[in-house]
Amino acid sequence: MNLEKLLKVAVESNASDLHLVVGHNPTLRIEGELVNIDMPKLEPAQADKMVLELLNEVQLEKFNSAWELDFSYNLPGISRFRVNLYRSKGHVGAAFRVVGLRIKRPEELGLPLVINDFCRKISGLVIITGPTGVGKTTTLNSMIDLINREYSRRIIIIEDPIEYLHKHKKSIVIQREVYSDTKTFAHALKYSLRQDPNVICVGEMRDLETIQTALTAAETGHLVLATLHTPDAIQTVDRIIDVFPAYAQQQIRIILSSCIQGVIAQQLLPRIDGVGRVLATEVLLATSALRNVIREGKTEQIPTIIQTSIEVGMQLMDTSLKNLYAKGIISYEAALTRVKDIQHFKSLLEVSGKNIF
Repeated sequence: MNLEKLLKVAVESNASDLHLVVGHNPTLRIEGELVNIDMPKLEPAQADKMVLELLNEVQLEKFNSAWELDFSYNLPGISRFRVNLYRSKGHVGAAFRVVGLRIKRPEELGLPLVINDFCRKISGLVIITGPTGVGKTTTLNSMIDLINREYSRRIIIIEDPIEYLHKHKKSIVIQREVYSDTKTFAHALKYSLRQDPNVICVGEMRDLETIQTALTAAETGHLVLATLHTPDAIQTVDRIIDVFPAYAQQQIRIILSSCIQGVIAQQLLPRIDGVGRVLATEVLLATSALRNVIREGKTEQIPTIIQTSIEVGMQLMDTSLKNLYAKGIISYEAALTRVKDIQHFKSLLEVSGKNIF
């Protein structure tokens, strides 16, 4: 079986990933679980042929030099894939993330309605956060597509690599790939401010320079959409501040408190009916109370702010999990693997009258 057929199997199986590892069967990740494809274990020469033939001369030179490579691959009419190449025990390995060709709308993804409000903003910082593999990039691109469909904006997207392809609709969409169209996230972000953007999208805020420039862009009248690898709203705010040296953190608190618009934290959980996974979300919105606790360095009060601001659309992750369980969408056991405060979660179930046994 060649690589194209394996990728087609991945798409037809609704897999999120295809893994190629020497000495092991090609493997799919379906609904979060690893499933081996019924074919012989990969030999070194076979893996090399499958993967390295995808690379152009520049990519091959980069991989041979760094032994790591991220790039995107398009299988016309089938899907797009985000690819990571690496070396293991001297052999080539690859992870293919299925991206898809169609960008889903927020309602199809199960995103909260507040996403629409974020897309209407003309300035400020909106952060999509969560662990790897929970659909942050999918959410980000769904928001970009919503803006593109409904508003006349100039949108600059900085990614590594480009995953979803956007067509110009009401907006002009500029997609720049790190290492192909620009040297670094920070470099592209810095110069994007001179390219007359309304919206700037950062695939990942990875380092101090990128975070600092994103804050500057949000502070100076641009809408900045970005992703971050943090598990919840509190740690998102703390991570942004803590990346700066101690002497600068108070100033960063002031800047962040003035420009933040909100945080969406995501988790994906298996549905109890076995058909796919469902999105659970934590929602933090920029109220005057939130801006005050950020400015004063009292981020431990953020959960209380969320709990007391349900009427404006805020939501704790535990509440989202409770709602999904109460509706019979996820199992109690699945919910328990993601809750932060088990006792609080059980108290939410008692209030809702949901029997946990």
